[in-house]
Amino acid sequence: MTSSDIPCPPTVHDLVATRAAERPEATAVVAGDQAISYGQLDQRANRLAHHLRAMGAGPDVVVGLCLKRSAELVIGALAILKAGAAYLPLDPASPPERLAFTLRDAGVQVLITSPDCLPTEGVGRGIQILHPGAAGESLGTGNRRPPTSLARDDNLAYVIYTSGSTGQPKGVQVTHSNLMNLVRWHQQAFAVMSSDRATQVASPAFDAAVWELWPYLTAGASVYVPDEDTRMDPPRLRDWLVAQAITVTFVPTPLAETVMTLEWPAETALRLMLTGGDTLHRYPPATLPFALVNNYGPTETAVVATSGLVPPASGWTSPPSIGRPISGARAYVLDEKRQPVLAEMTGELYIGGRGVARGYLNRAELTAERFVPDPFSDVPGARMYRTGDLVRARVNGELEFVGRTDDQVKIRGFRIELGEIEATLATHPLVQQAVAVAREDTPGDKRLVAYVVPAPGSTLDVDSMRSFLGKHLPEYMVPAAFVSLPSLPVTTNGKVDRHALPAPTSSRVPADDPSAEVRTLIEQRMGGMVAAVLKLDKVGPEENFFLLGGHSLLAAQLLVHVHQTFGVELPLRTLFELPTVSGLSAEIERLLLASLQAMTDEEAERLLA
Repeated sequence: MTSSDIPCPPTVHDLVATRAAERPEATAVVAGDQAISYGQLDQRANRLAHHLRAMGAGPDVVVGLCLKRSAELVIGALAILKAGAAYLPLDPASPPERLAFTLRDAGVQVLITSPDCLPTEGVGRGIQILHPGAAGESLGTGNRRPPTSLARDDNLAYVIYTSGSTGQPKGVQVTHSNLMNLVRWHQQAFAVMSSDRATQVASPAFDAAVWELWPYLTAGASVYVPDEDTRMDPPRLRDWLVAQAITVTFVPTPLAETVMTLEWPAETALRLMLTGGDTLHRYPPATLPFALVNNYGPTETAVVATSGLVPPASGWTSPPSIGRPISGARAYVLDEKRQPVLAEMTGELYIGGRGVARGYLNRAELTAERFVPDPFSDVPGARMYRTGDLVRARVNGELEFVGRTDDQVKIRGFRIELGEIEATLATHPLVQQAVAVAREDTPGDKRLVAYVVPAPGSTLDVDSMRSFLGKHLPEYMVPAAFVSLPSLPVTTNGKVDRHALPAPTSSRVPADDPSAEVRTLIEQRMGGMVAAVLKLDKVGPEENFFLLGGHSLLAAQLLVHVHQTFGVELPLRTLFELPTVSGLSAEIERLLLASLQAMTDEEAERLLA
């Protein structure tokens, strides 16, 4: 028997097809008012897959997927897998420059997107663009049968880009074998059944989104997609989870820490809340009517490497653990010579096993540095991933996160290389030197701070600097505060002394300052909303949201309130460009005026009545 004759293990798209054949009428995805069955999901993905195959998609070919969280996103990802290719999820909210770099770096020739997701035509220049809705419907008479499966378990399933210390993001290559190990473990560990209702809450380009789809769709369960207003607002998310009878959900750590402290009805269908992506600081209350599971795993180890049930709060003095290795994974706590350390001693965490990714796309040198031979495995050629995370193994075998060995940080679930922020700052013509750090001056409130030495003859313009970074970096990588320094403090050996960097000073406007007074009714309403979100008594019209402690999660909550109050939708990037009450109010007034001018006389009369 030749290698080509050996049957391949099933892939996720094979298993989804099986579920569709067994129960074609069962609900697969629900997004807003749209619900699609397994039969519809499979047929639409098949048609799109044939179209992709004709456009050159195949094994280890990377196809871009730039869509908002929706049923179309699921159809697109499944179609790419059915075509034998690997999907590259992209966040439509990312800056155009970053999207363009990612598409070039991954060598994408085909991109599935929609007109409202691709920010500019230049981003996809030279790339074949395919709109899933249009293709899926216009090909209604096309081939609904699945294409011949070409992908094997060692072929790529997806590529996800993470922040890079060199100033450029890097793509992590995850194979079907890696993905199937995650799926099998998840289904067994959490007893996933076809009757389950799961959620898709994470950003499309966050690897947790992979985890939110395939363990459930391969089991015949349903995936529900909340709208943007709901997913970032803790009380609304709770109410939605209860109303939709969700049984299993993933909620990023910072959001989960708030959601689990809310009052929950005693009767709820939710049995599991899975969290991860950042350090969990608190234990759940004993009254929580569902279990909380903390999970840990770099993108390089296929989403989850360790997992553990978090017990109720009861006199714990140490933070919740990150659990134990999942099935198919191995965790090693090693010293600088890569030798095991004793229990309760701190060492660097290395992850081995079936979840270890192929490596970084087009980064052979970095792959060799981070993916190293596994001397503890009996499998020939086995490798382990060097996480850079410091942990200690407790006596009971659970792992406790301690910190990092380098400048990588996690803020609100996002993995950030400080070097990438610094490299971007260095390209600004008015910046001579720059350093980025993550500070936690207030316990539980970690935020990015940039320290900038302006070029000779220049001064630091914070709004201009934030706007500049917002055009090159995702919003979660834009520092919350900027500090101007005449020079950076250094140690005796000439390195930047990060411990000597001063804490950002408050920019609160005195109450008797004329600029602290609101000028319009919209400013008054906005000031009240900003103060409520930031938990302050009062916020003046010229005070900076981010300098007052705001961050992307609070920004998203604020914009939900803006939509509810004024009926206008502001993208998150607007708050980075206009971070004051007066700036936001002026933009809201402009949008309301434009909307009013676009109305017919009858519509305007009804609105003003």
